[in-house]
Amino acid sequence: MLGNTLAASFIWGVNTLFLLDAGLSNLEAFSANAFFTAGMLIFEIPTGVVADTVGRRASYLLGTVTLAATTILYWLLWVWKSPFWAWAVVSVLLGLGFTFFSGAVDAWLVDALKATGYQGSLEAVFGRAQIVGGAAMLSGSVLGGIVAQATNLGVPFVIRGAILLLMLVVAALLMRDLGFTPDRSESPLRATRTVFRASVRYGLGDPPVRWLMLTSPFTAGVGIYVFYALQPYLLELWGDEEAYTVAGLAAALVSGAAIVGGTLAPRVRRLFRRRTSAIMLATVLSAAVLIGLGLVRDFWFAVALVALWGIASSIDDPVHRAYLNDMIPSQQRATVLSFDSLMGSAGGVVFQPALGRAADVGGYGASMVWSGVISAVAVPFILLSRAQRAPADTAREVTAPGDA
Repeated sequence: MLGNTLAASFIWGVNTLFLLDAGLSNLEAFSANAFFTAGMLIFEIPTGVVADTVGRRASYLLGTVTLAATTILYWLLWVWKSPFWAWAVVSVLLGLGFTFFSGAVDAWLVDALKATGYQGSLEAVFGRAQIVGGAAMLSGSVLGGIVAQATNLGVPFVIRGAILLLMLVVAALLMRDLGFTPDRSESPLRATRTVFRASVRYGLGDPPVRWLMLTSPFTAGVGIYVFYALQPYLLELWGDEEAYTVAGLAAALVSGAAIVGGTLAPRVRRLFRRRTSAIMLATVLSAAVLIGLGLVRDFWFAVALVALWGIASSIDDPVHRAYLNDMIPSQQRATVLSFDSLMGSAGGVVFQPALGRAADVGGYGASMVWSGVISAVAVPFILLSRAQRAPADTAREVTAPGDA
């Protein structure tokens, strides 16, 4: 978590500015991001199947190699001032790299916790992971902005590629699959079909899981746009479009909020009997804050709202992941988790270009208001998942004391 997030976040504070500096319009820049999420949409299930049939460690290593290579390609496109179609192709391949991680890492962790008899809550584990990730993101995003300010917008991408190669070595030496044995008795095509069918059964075929997944296009899908749009929006409110360190502040705020949210998530969960209550609170608060963010014109007020949005989103994430993991069998875990990520990517594919166009026409403020409105559409789906009264909604520990 530390190494991956540090590498990824080196570009998060300047990514939108990087694309605009390469000559893309707002529509093209967010369309490039949409192609990235389209890549995640296309490859989520195949890479989830890799994790469930070959192994979680193998999936992680493949993801690290792919992401390092495509990051360097992204930098080369900037150097060459490449046309939009080239950005679209490489963005899809970047999405492929991330899909190797999306279901595999959570599945690897939860299987190991169960195998070793861990008796705490999943919210506490995911919350601690989020604290570590937030610290890495805070460091990486601030350093990425400083490096870009001191050199140019391309250097953070080169640094990201180097860190990913280092993480490849670390994972190859230290990462092992615990509590999970890949089933290699079938051919790759037959295994893909078997895991896919089982994953549909335990994913979209299971009502509480299905309704929770259907929140992701409106929360995660919009969140992708908001995160990247905050860079130019804060620069606009600041009044200097080349203050790259200020742009890094957007990512730093979200990462700092992730640390706070990761700390608060287990505590907020304990305030409610049901996990869906905590998810509902975070979703409603996030939507309201985004609408407010689009209406303010004061830089420091906007900074405060960005921090609040980040905290609300960060409280939601560990609870959402814990609730989902508690409803999925181990053998289909990575693929079903990839389904959830796929739903978020599907939302990103649709909403990023649309919100980017809204920013072109009405400004970033208007696009933030629309982001809040779209996020609120997730609320009925949370209520539908809650209505199923799944045991996972009230579960509190990974392994019951009698099962250890």
